[in-house]
Amino acid sequence: MPIVSKLYCSSSQTVLGVRRRPHVVNGGGFVVTDCSTQKGGMVEALSLYKKWKGYNLDYEGLQNMVFTLKESNSCLVKNNGIRISVEPRAVSSKGWNFEIRGYFPDKCCSIVDTRGNIVAQVGVNKEVEKLMESKDVYHVVVKPGMDQAFVFGVIAILDYIYGESTNC
Repeated sequence: MPIVSKLYCSSSQTVLGVRRRPHVVNGGGFVVTDCSTQKGGMVEALSLYKKWKGYNLDYEGLQNMVFTLKESNSCLVKNNGIRISVEPRAVSSKGWNFEIRGYFPDKCCSIVDTRGNIVAQVGVNKEVEKLMESKDVYHVVVKPGMDQAFVFGVIAILDYIYGESTNC
């Protein structure tokens, strides 16, 4: 499902390695590694009142809004997931297109569509977890046809929300 561009969609499942960078290295962030391709891109984010907007920058530097991510404001509902709406508004009857399930700081979460299908999953390799106490190295499994640039735009915002290494 192309959201940023069909260039970032693969016909097969893709596993990408992620390594967090310290804040002292170009402001932090993370490095994504896919040995099979040399794709790259930039997604920028802006936050207003627990509502984030993801933008795609074109070759002239113009911003095009791609998605909106909204944190739950309710302190009464603890398991209410972070919801994502794709732009232009092709919103489902639920009022959102994707939801984050799980807990990103533990690197154990998924991006799920409105039908409950996992489109991307964040995890830590068990062998790496045994060697390292921190979760600076993790992987993201992106399902076939899903836009990898969109997935990592969402992950960059989650990284920032939870005070990890990304500066938006």
